[in-house]
Amino acid sequence: MIELILGGARSGKSRLAEGLARDSGLAVTYIATSQPLDGEMSERIAHHRARRPSDWGLVEEPVHLASTLREHAHAERCILVDCLTLWLTNLLMLDDPARLGEERDALLECFEALPGRLLLVSNETGLGVVPMGELTRRYVDEAGWLHQALAERADRVIFTVAGLPMILKGDPL
Repeated sequence: MIELILGGARSGKSRLAEGLARDSGLAVTYIATSQPLDGEMSERIAHHRARRPSDWGLVEEPVHLASTLREHAHAERCILVDCLTLWLTNLLMLDDPARLGEERDALLECFEALPGRLLLVSNETGLGVVPMGELTRRYVDEAGWLHQALAERADRVIFTVAGLPMILKGDPL
């Protein structure tokens, strides 16, 4: 089962995904895409770590998400990926512009063969003002296209606002 959980900053999307993973009854592997590039991000990472149960597996992978999912997916496992927009940012910042397309395509292609439960967390960036800079506009465009492709493949899509989940596709919680 593939579930896409979208929301804005501090909307409760990660907390919701963590609750779904905890309640799944499956072994959980948390795939973190963030990198502690500054003090503020290090604090965010520490906050997320402190909130997670100690028996969850942790894989830190900022770029090679599809291969990491294939390696860790199992019928009796719930994988939680947090977050796709940080992963997208990591790809946009690489020196090789072709890598974004390669990694995105690999991610979209791997879903059909993945066993178990997959929770994908991502920031919805398309609800605000269109950014003025070229890179930030590309980021918003790429995130929007990625979300559309993921939503098409997902069994359930949830939009989270103020900690409240709204089901956009699939069964209720």
